[in-house]
Amino acid sequence: MVDFTVVIPTYNGEKRLPQLLERLREAGRSHSVKSQTNTEQFSWEILVVDNNSKDNTAKVVQEYQANWPDTYPLRYSFEAEQGAAFARQRAIKEARGELIGFLDDDNLPDPEWVAAAYAFGQAHPQVGAYGGQIHGDFEVNPPENFKRIQSFLAIRERGSQPHQYQPENLSLPPAAALVVRKQAWLDTVPVRPTLGGKAHGSMVQGDDYEPLLYMHKAGWEIWYNPAMHTYHQIPKWRLEKNYLLSLIRGSSLCICHLRLVEAKTSQKPIIATRIMLGSFRRAVLHLLKYRMQVKTDLIAACELEFYWNTFLSPFYFLKTSILHGRES
Repeated sequence: MVDFTVVIPTYNGEKRLPQLLERLREAGRSHSVKSQTNTEQFSWEILVVDNNSKDNTAKVVQEYQANWPDTYPLRYSFEAEQGAAFARQRAIKEARGELIGFLDDDNLPDPEWVAAAYAFGQAHPQVGAYGGQIHGDFEVNPPENFKRIQSFLAIRERGSQPHQYQPENLSLPPAAALVVRKQAWLDTVPVRPTLGGKAHGSMVQGDDYEPLLYMHKAGWEIWYNPAMHTYHQIPKWRLEKNYLLSLIRGSSLCICHLRLVEAKTSQKPIIATRIMLGSFRRAVLHLLKYRMQVKTDLIAACELEFYWNTFLSPFYFLKTSILHGRES
């Protein structure tokens, strides 16, 4: 019986995995980094899900397994279908813990992360999923006013008090450091996700929010636990204009799909219309406020990209629905 499973979905993670795996050793196993503490009172394991990597990810895990303690096993699984959503589905199938904590391979946990994640789940049985504080660890200083768009890079700093997210407003924790209750997922989330995640050149996302919306629809609560701290490693290239615009485009084209997850059939045309009218209005007001500055102000340009592609999201939803209908 395992109480808690840490899952690391990874694609071509051979260079990132070692630092994260060192952070997940129990205290006393490593002298070079801060390791996990206060985990003696429960059983846990680590599961690396290799999402069709083309590098030496498997070899890196095998080398760690050769010298890894048996008290909290390090396991490896391979998922051939590329996309973070498919890696998470594989993890749900193979994780032995009732609580499953996902960590992206570039998101480093504090020494208390595993213990804090397990304790919160035990204390809140009505919670289906929860996230903590995710801080940005930047290679270079971010641009001025970056906090206005930092959530697109999975940064979450929502204060020191636990509270519920608001899924009805798409206020949700990202999958970068998310804990889910396995049974809540199995009972509510479709086996085949609609939004697969970034793969094959596509940046369209929403794959981390979609399962949470299904949980919420079924009555599970989604919470913020400030005792869980992780640090998102953000290299210089992820702050460049082309990347940020592409990231935000992918984060907004999925908006209509996400808004419709909890909607009744009769409500869907109304919701889609409201999305278009509301985002068009915000885009116009934004242009009136910043005018030509949107060409020189990176943050303003990113915000406009979000409004414009949110406006387009109903068309993207319709297009993908037609394609999925043809495939089926």
